[in-house]
Amino acid sequence: MNILVTGGAGFIGSHTCKALAGRGHTPVAYDNLSRGHEWAAKWGPLERGDIADGSRLREVLDRYRPAAVMHFAAFAYVGESVADPLLYYRNNVGGSQALLAAVLAYGGLPVVFSSTCATYGLPQRLPLSEDHPQAPINPYGFTKLAVERMLADLDAAAGLRSVALRYFNAAGADPDTEIGEAHAPETHLIPLVLAAARSGGAVDVYGTDYDTPDGTCVRDYVHVADLADAHVRALDYLLAGGRSVALNLANARGHSVREVIASAEAVTGRPVRTRVAGRRPGDPPVLIGDASRARELLGWSPARSDLRVQLTDAWRWMVARNAP
Repeated sequence: MNILVTGGAGFIGSHTCKALAGRGHTPVAYDNLSRGHEWAAKWGPLERGDIADGSRLREVLDRYRPAAVMHFAAFAYVGESVADPLLYYRNNVGGSQALLAAVLAYGGLPVVFSSTCATYGLPQRLPLSEDHPQAPINPYGFTKLAVERMLADLDAAAGLRSVALRYFNAAGADPDTEIGEAHAPETHLIPLVLAAARSGGAVDVYGTDYDTPDGTCVRDYVHVADLADAHVRALDYLLAGGRSVALNLANARGHSVREVIASAEAVTGRPVRTRVAGRRPGDPPVLIGDASRARELLGWSPARSDLRVQLTDAWRWMVARNAP
């Protein structure tokens, strides 16, 4: 069946398109290519368009008659959201409103939504479970929470069913090296560390005085292929009549910045130079998620949870792409 994938030319969206194709579906990538890449849309048609363009969305819906929508299209830089919040509210919230209006007008297709653990804000307890209070500390997190709220309200008002997947730090790359991470600018730790190993440059370590075993922040890294698998499982759940729900996607274990650097050195066989910088405002010392509900409801279990596996896949992609 056809599945509309907004942001299907982006990092996680493109990996999910591959996973959909592997299950026999036709992913229809809908992307304005402002931050996605045409080369990443390999497993079905690519329709250029903006999620805020209602007439273009209706045209694509009429052409492909999808069975469901996967919604990835969003801006996702925390720092940028702080510097230019209106950009994020206009695109992430306004664009999502236009998309959901088109979906409702078309008949209320089930929606799998790419959300984030950033909706929780500073953790009050760990690991973070879905019933943890949602109190974002930056505009990016607020925009994702706003879309979650829209989906919940539309379920109550119009019966629009959805799964919101709140995932932790996406990592790795396609194990077949067909696609991978290619952000500009890049802000994620793992590609930055690998790029430093490749170029001989230095990677910034933001804060070394946190209350963690080695003083650096601890994060829960989830392989992008595992995230893609969870999205397909969420689709199956909705198509089988499942009720709306929000679920964490996490490995339930964390790695510090220094652990990531040491593992990258082991994987690449190269040293990684570091440059100590000050803490970034709002960075929690530790973020670790509880994904037991996704395991119970979707049967999802990460297959590539080992940090070195994630680093190896990302490194192989970087070398194959000849990225700097």
